[in-house]
Amino acid sequence: MNTKRYKQQLLDKLYEPYQKCLECPLGFQGRINVVFGEGDPDADFMFIGEAPGKDEDIQGKPFVGRSGKLLNKVLELIGMQRSDVFISNIVKCRPPGNRKPTPEESHICKNLLLKKQVKIICPKIICTLGSAAIQGLLEDYTLKITKTRGTFINWDNFTVLPTYHPAYILRNPKKLKTLVDDIKTAQEYLIRQK
Repeated sequence: MNTKRYKQQLLDKLYEPYQKCLECPLGFQGRINVVFGEGDPDADFMFIGEAPGKDEDIQGKPFVGRSGKLLNKVLELIGMQRSDVFISNIVKCRPPGNRKPTPEESHICKNLLLKKQVKIICPKIICTLGSAAIQGLLEDYTLKITKTRGTFINWDNFTVLPTYHPAYILRNPKKLKTLVDDIKTAQEYLIRQK
């Protein structure tokens, strides 16, 4: 059996008990789909965002709305395809009104699913997108994305590079180059690891 197929089977087995997850408050607040993640289960490059939005909740896939389209364009700019990476979020259910996940929601979902996803996929680099993603991953809610972006961080023996969320770039287009440069930095790190 090839590695990709094996890792996908492990992910499917991980997801199975949580198809209708009610482990945190988000399970009771109107979500349509649990959005586990999508992409190459054997990817060297993983993105972790904040939470599914409306489009993601409807389609059951991460980053398919306006932010996802921007992320796809950024990947294309640096010569990568969405199919080359794995994309997920700190929480797998849409918070009502697209609000930021609470520390409790982030903690529960990270420990139930995200940490296990990361261990199965075993990426060489993780890019967190936005402040909620890096705060939830490190469980440090004082972190500012303006201070941590572009800086390598060790988390659970994985290398993490925080950067801006594409939704922030849509509101602040002048920061697009910074997002592209950060993702290029992560890509260069990945190339050095091979």
